[in-house]
Amino acid sequence: AITADTCGWSDSLGGVLCAEEVAEKYGAGRYQELRNGFFRNGTDNLLVELGKWGLGLSDLLMTLNLFSRVNVDDAGRFHFVECNSKAGDYIELYAPMDTLVVLTALQHPMDPTPEYAPKPLKLSWMNADASVAEHCRTSRPENERGFINTDRLFA
Repeated sequence: AITADTCGWSDSLGGVLCAEEVAEKYGAGRYQELRNGFFRNGTDNLLVELGKWGLGLSDLLMTLNLFSRVNVDDAGRFHFVECNSKAGDYIELYAPMDTLVVLTALQHPMDPTPEYAPKPLKLSWMNADASVAEHCRTSRPENERGFINTDRLFA
């Protein structure tokens, strides 16, 4: 569950770029010339991390792009809107059971910026207060049903 979000939106439509798309959009960006500054892509980054857990492409089901938004206009066209994020913006996530979270911090696939320039990310972990779980559980009927299923599986 997203329990706090200073940006106010996230995108579940855009996905991540693969190596070919990064090369097409930003140029070669090869390790041989750029060393650690080479152009990474979201698909490979996620697959490398999933591989550490014995998972692969078939396990990469859906991505959530944090701090970005895609609007859909009346004609069905998609438009990227970047969060005017600033130092200190954050998103709090809550997981009531063991959860594998795999992250990659790269530009959104629809970001019109022509330069390859991923932004830094700070990540921290903490234990949630019991009230967070209760709020998540009771804030919507579908949440309650989801927690009942989680309890059956995880308890």
